[in-house]
Amino acid sequence: METSVNRNGGKLKVFSGTANPALSQEIAWYMGLELGKINIKRFADGEIYVQLQESVRGCDVYLVQSTCPPANENLMELLIMVDACRRASAKNITVVIPYFGYARADRKTQGRESIAAKLVANLITEAGANRVLACDLHSGQSMGYFDIPVDHVHCQSVILDYLASKTISSDDLVVVSPDVGGVARARSFAKKLSDAPLAIVDKRRHGHNVAEVMNLIGDVKGKVAVMVDDMIDTAGTIAKGAALLHQEGAREVYACCSHAVFSPPAIGRLSSGLFQEVIITNTLPVAEKNYFPQLTVLSVANLLGETIWRVHDDCSVSSIFQ
Repeated sequence: METSVNRNGGKLKVFSGTANPALSQEIAWYMGLELGKINIKRFADGEIYVQLQESVRGCDVYLVQSTCPPANENLMELLIMVDACRRASAKNITVVIPYFGYARADRKTQGRESIAAKLVANLITEAGANRVLACDLHSGQSMGYFDIPVDHVHCQSVILDYLASKTISSDDLVVVSPDVGGVARARSFAKKLSDAPLAIVDKRRHGHNVAEVMNLIGDVKGKVAVMVDDMIDTAGTIAKGAALLHQEGAREVYACCSHAVFSPPAIGRLSSGLFQEVIITNTLPVAEKNYFPQLTVLSVANLLGETIWRVHDDCSVSSIFQ
């Protein structure tokens, strides 16, 4: 395998940060490339040092780095990687962010709050990135926070393909949104899943990472409920929603999400027997201790690799998801 490929008149190189090296390696394998050589280390005082160990002059560079926990460390590492590429005369710098941290801070819900998603977008732009490739942003308007082009990759297609392989009868299926804010996402998912009916869990949140389920809108009695969300953090929302679905007579409950943040006590809640299966993708690395029998991890490497090729070749990205 080569470290760079000359296609469409430009050299392409892929570099990985330290957030999710396994996903970066899978992307490189799909593309038939080797990851670029890069030296990333921490000084004794915690400062981050980045040095590219091969020339990127005139190249299209793709930097794969999730801003997953520890979010601030990984974000700073990404910014320094972008700066290193800019100072090394890279032609174009695309940051590939499978999981965009701070995406939930996308608006002011109370007075005197910051909008951290916009701040992070400004930091990435000012560091020198020319394009962003992100997976399943928490809200679509986050794309508007960037003053550079953003390609939004939907991981739904990977989860949909997996669910289709399980041969669940379409008459038994119902797609459930765990909150009112995720209705558009769940409706889009249901439409692609044999136009399945939709149900909504209405919840009232009393504080960050604390959710209280109120009631269910829709019918799930005797059906297989597929709960769809963009991320699972402490799993409070989705676990309380699943308990309500069982109370309402659901036969089985599946949980699907793109980003498995899995902050404590998420694993205890997800492995408590409420879910037949928890289906996630590998946009964030899953620690060995966080695996449990009901967990299924799907790879988005091929999807991201194909998107990178299409961006590099100036081809349509949206046609992948049609």
